[in-house]
Amino acid sequence: MPVKTEPGSEPQKKRQQCADAVLVVRPRAFGANPETAASNTFQQKAAKADADAPARAREEFEQLARALVGEGVSVCAVEDTAKPVKPDAVFPNNWVSFHEDGTLVLYPMASVNRRSERRPEVIDAVAKELGFRVIRRVDLTHYEAQGKFLECTGSLVLDHVERIAYACLSPRTHPEVVNDWARQLEYEPVVFTATNRKGIALYHTNVMMWIGGRAAVVGSEAIEVKDRTRVLDRLRASGREIIEIGHPEIEAFAGNMLELGTWDEALGDCRVLVMSETARRALSPEVFAQLSGCTDTVLAVPIPTIEKLGGGSVRCMLADVFRPS
Repeated sequence: MPVKTEPGSEPQKKRQQCADAVLVVRPRAFGANPETAASNTFQQKAAKADADAPARAREEFEQLARALVGEGVSVCAVEDTAKPVKPDAVFPNNWVSFHEDGTLVLYPMASVNRRSERRPEVIDAVAKELGFRVIRRVDLTHYEAQGKFLECTGSLVLDHVERIAYACLSPRTHPEVVNDWARQLEYEPVVFTATNRKGIALYHTNVMMWIGGRAAVVGSEAIEVKDRTRVLDRLRASGREIIEIGHPEIEAFAGNMLELGTWDEALGDCRVLVMSETARRALSPEVFAQLSGCTDTVLAVPIPTIEKLGGGSVRCMLADVFRPS
């Protein structure tokens, strides 16, 4: 549960919802990962071998990284290593999270061939380039031996201000690990079931929900009826504008976005909402107008190769790094 301030004590500093820095990993051996395909219905199998996919994925990565820097976001770009081969290294937000109080969390991942993505040198680069100082380390990777997983901000959509962690259950998101994470980081867990149109569990929460500073996007029709009202009531209680998307938008990664902090000399602190071009095209003019009215800038970047073969979009590529303000 959120920590309350006792009468007479110092008021708590307002928590950041939007980080102003991100970790990204430049892909080296990008491609469709057969180990993740069983639970990721967004991942499309290539009709034939695609030798050019890694090069296209790297160009898409570079375009996103350049666009973020151009918007004033601090970016730590780390090179993937050749061995072992890591087809999903471009999605670092599944194995590590960096928190405002200096907490670093390592996560249990369902796919065995993704666990080698957890590299100490990546964390060292974030510390050096972004100034993140690790004060406390929470290591949940021991759950892998029990077949229980939690894939970081894929599995968890976090309301940092209200200290709430939303998580839809799937083979990659186990309730026991959610509750352990919430206890150690002092968040309130809101666990629910969400499925696609065929009734298959959505593999990650961040494909159907996003929470920013002034708005929250949610694909409520994907949430099981018995859970829907509870989840929506908790979202509304935050005071944010709730923006609904449906299955077609979810399937086009319109729930997979992230709002980041930037600085403008004229305007001061600003926010940029980052999404893919696929997601942008899927949004109706009305929904896009709602979103645009709740942030300062919308940045849409085309990453079709990464979305098709990797089954993840822009938010999956960004491990947000919260630095002490």
